Amino acid sequence: MMGTSVNMNDSTLYEQDFYLWLETTVKLLRDRQLDQLDYDNLIEEIEAMGRSEKHRLESNLIVVLMHLLKYKYQPEKRSKTWLSSIFEHRRRLLKTLQSSPSLKRYYEEVFDECYGYAVKQASIETGLPLAHFPVVSPFTIQETLDFEFLPKEQF
Repeated sequence: MMGTSVNMNDSTLYEQDFYLWLETTVKLLRDRQLDQLDYDNLIEEIEAMGRSEKHRLESNLIVVLMHLLKYKYQPEKRSKTWLSSIFEHRRRLLKTLQSSPSLKRYYEEVFDECYGYAVKQASIETGLPLAHFPVVSPFTIQETLDFEFLPKEQF
């Protein structure tokens, strides 16, 4: 960090050069110079990291659910791209849940909400009316994470 002396109690560094603020914060933490930390912005950034993890989980869940819906309700248009997307977003979900097991409860809490968004997106992408899709997810929480699960055709 080039030996620059920076006063972290002055939050202008955070506003002027975010990357330098990050580097300085890490150095102060490593050196246990806690009295020099910009606590307000540090707390804000840590909270933002938690929100970002939740948003990423929701986004990946919506994509998995949307492609499972398309796979089930438009079997004639199934593609390797859909299968690849299902696989990739399941992988991302599982990695997130492995690195942050406490998010499993959140995953369960937002499952129905994410399903609602997935239905809307599937309707847009397929041209099928919203009423064509079930109000409640035909897929369980476990099925959305199961690499072996693919829905059967809807007759």
